[in-house]
Amino acid sequence: MHTVVVGTSGVTASDVLAVARGGARVALSEEAVAALAAAREIVDALAAKPDPVYGVSTGFGALATRHISQELRTQLQRNIVRSHAAGMGPRVEREVVRALMFLRLKTVCSGHTGVRPEVAQTMADVLNAGITPVVHEYGSLGCSGDLAPLSHCALALMGEGDAEGPDGVVRPAGELLAEHGIRPVELREKEGLALLNGTDGMLGMLVMALADLDTLYKSADITAALSLEALLGTDKVLAPELHAIRPHPGQGASAANMLAVLKGSQLTGHHQDDAPRVQDAYSVRCAPQVAGAGRDTLAHARLVAERELASAVDNPVVLPDGRVESNGNFHGAPVAYVLDFLAIAAADLGSIAERRTDRLLDKNRSHGLPPFLADDPGVDSGLMIAQYTQAALVSEMKRLAVPASADSIPSSAMQEDHVSMGWSAARKLRTAVDNLTRIVAIELYAATRAVELREGLSPAPATQAVIEAARAAGVRGPGPDRFLAPDLAAADAFVREGRLVAAAETVTGPLQ
Repeated sequence: MHTVVVGTSGVTASDVLAVARGGARVALSEEAVAALAAAREIVDALAAKPDPVYGVSTGFGALATRHISQELRTQLQRNIVRSHAAGMGPRVEREVVRALMFLRLKTVCSGHTGVRPEVAQTMADVLNAGITPVVHEYGSLGCSGDLAPLSHCALALMGEGDAEGPDGVVRPAGELLAEHGIRPVELREKEGLALLNGTDGMLGMLVMALADLDTLYKSADITAALSLEALLGTDKVLAPELHAIRPHPGQGASAANMLAVLKGSQLTGHHQDDAPRVQDAYSVRCAPQVAGAGRDTLAHARLVAERELASAVDNPVVLPDGRVESNGNFHGAPVAYVLDFLAIAAADLGSIAERRTDRLLDKNRSHGLPPFLADDPGVDSGLMIAQYTQAALVSEMKRLAVPASADSIPSSAMQEDHVSMGWSAARKLRTAVDNLTRIVAIELYAATRAVELREGLSPAPATQAVIEAARAAGVRGPGPDRFLAPDLAAADAFVREGRLVAAAETVTGPLQ
């Protein structure tokens, strides 16, 4: 099995995906172990002094004014984990928990937290054993980090709370640790705080959303091309020279993808000969501009993620010169903003896809296609209610686009008086990504049926390859009304698993 080695300089997005989704093993580099030990020496030296140091010999948050005696410090670290493990609501997905555990280990291994090497090794051991702490939906304000989610993970390291074993069964964490030969950690000065003071949950969800949206934007370019073809639209608007004079990179990439998919089509441009259309509707003609703006938003979000993946997020931090300093690097604003930006872009991409689908189904705007793409209109309803489902998804996408990061609610007796709400932004983005996948799947379902209903003219080789792959995957073509939900589920899986993009690329080569 693939092993990801964690050093002192951060990790990559592919590392996160390998651990969170691929079950990759985790190992600590020799450099990381040495950095952990060196930083711990600094913390131990400070702990031995009478001067109060936040997180080492004081309380936390609004209680930081109390100096804690040495005999109570182990209890202090244990108590912060127990008290902060206060999440409620449904369980968070396994991949999210693995991502946030791995990213907390990334920061611990930076040598800036003061955590002992054996604590870091236990974190790696828990990941490698396939033990996933139970983390709940609610409990993070995205400031001072994802406190409650990370606390539930730290609680499992202590052998307390519940966790899911590699068999998928939830049991007491202590039992699972014992079965895998892992000794629970007894936290010392600074360690409890260091395990729960980071942006790891929201960052992990950002990394996974970026991977999913990368595939979805390519998928949307393909379905937009299919819809253009089915509507007998013109591909002249995709010419590179038109996009070169408005040089947004994402726009150019989307146009190039659509042009590659449509190459060799006999369906495009026929409206210029036999219909009064001079221009296609915005939802068709402006597809590269809308999808392109979303792609550029993805590029910005990816830059923020890369910076955060290279960061050490904790408070206080151990600096190379031996100082231990309080800071505000745990604030989730940079990550929260781009999570919200992505939800806005995804909502707009879903909205324009739904408009194209509706156009395919409307006999007054589809340029010769049967109403609702029905086999026998009136007797058959065709895809009428599939578009209702798509519209409902788009409506929810618009609600999910309301930014979480524009809100702040004070906490900790006004000590933490401005928070990022980044965890909430990440949670709603996950829902938005799921919904966008379904919206694109419905456009795929409608557009492939519409292309097949255009008799006498051949589609582009790439779109023909998509249609054939979709039909082989259980996404059925035109015909009388039938139980539609299984067909839509098959289309959803075809898009979600990347098979739509793979089918097109058998002809086009790699899309941008």
